[in-house]
Amino acid sequence: MKKVILLGDSIRMGYDDYVKEYLEGEVEVVYNDWDNGRFAAYTLWQANQLLRENPDACLVHWNNGYWDMHAEFPMPEELFPVEEYQHMLRRIIRLCRHCGCKVVFATTTPVPEKGVSSDNTGTGAMIAYDNEQVKRYNQAALEVMADEGVPVNDLYALCMRHENLYKCEDNLHLTEEGYRACAMQIASVIREQLKED
Repeated sequence: MKKVILLGDSIRMGYDDYVKEYLEGEVEVVYNDWDNGRFAAYTLWQANQLLRENPDACLVHWNNGYWDMHAEFPMPEELFPVEEYQHMLRRIIRLCRHCGCKVVFATTTPVPEKGVSSDNTGTGAMIAYDNEQVKRYNQAALEVMADEGVPVNDLYALCMRHENLYKCEDNLHLTEEGYRACAMQIASVIREQLKED
């Protein structure tokens, strides 16, 4: 059975169990179920651990964005400006390919308004969000993926089609319905990518 690794922030932690459920019996799905991938530099470190522990993995599906773009008080600018974000995305791609994995990148989901929400995975961080930033960072990521020839799973577009963007009360994380919708699309994309092998 082929093995796939899921990487990403708390949005990934919301959909990972559902992806595993939807691909049960078809694909072995691996992820870190106790740690949030946070910003791309942290995800790079986490990817290294998972790739070392799973040398037989053939595909990595991953998302990053909210943590990179947020400015945590009293910081006056994004944790990782766009150029640094792009640099880290390229490093994750290089690492995955070095380990023999195909890569799929998922866009950051939209937010309805500007605000702040606590990270729901126990980090204690207050994540700032603004959809203009989401669009800017998504565009920066899309430029990298086009340049690197990496397929994109557009979770932003998926959530935009829903009346409330699948957002729960904190306006950052998704409802169960939203996580299931993302997981269904992710499972479909993974199937399609593995079919090409």
